[in-house]
Amino acid sequence: MDIHEIMRLLPHRYPIILVDRVLELEPGKRIAALKNVSINEPVFMGHFPHYPVMPGVLIIEALAQAAAILSFVTFDKRADSNSVYYFAGIDNARFKRPVGPGDQLRLEAELVREMRGIGKFSARALVDGQVAAEAELLCAYRQIPASAAAGHGESRRVGES
Repeated sequence: MDIHEIMRLLPHRYPIILVDRVLELEPGKRIAALKNVSINEPVFMGHFPHYPVMPGVLIIEALAQAAAILSFVTFDKRADSNSVYYFAGIDNARFKRPVGPGDQLRLEAELVREMRGIGKFSARALVDGQVAAEAELLCAYRQIPASAAAGHGESRRVGES
């Protein structure tokens, strides 16, 4: 699956879309995807300028995006303006090695269980076959309340109603 197909499934866009390609996908079971880490990513201007390191939260987010692709394909759903796929929990997150520019993250997620729109995943990110991070992820597919969807994007000044 290339980036065009990924962008049809995920609502994320630059600079937060963190899956570049899907290598393997077994609906209802597992996914393997890639994230190419580039020095051109805005986060590296500040984390850390003298020794660029990809923040752990972005590695976990990349894993969650891969898990979302697996869920959307498995359950024939897409994120749209009326729904979202939220993080519901992150358990047992461990970071084993730093990830930096030039690295290629292999994102692997396995669907452990799904019930009532909540998926549990066992996920890990690897660089050159070494585990960089691993975690158990809970993600929940939810409808956005009509009032919130209708008002999304509107801005109000403090004190206005």
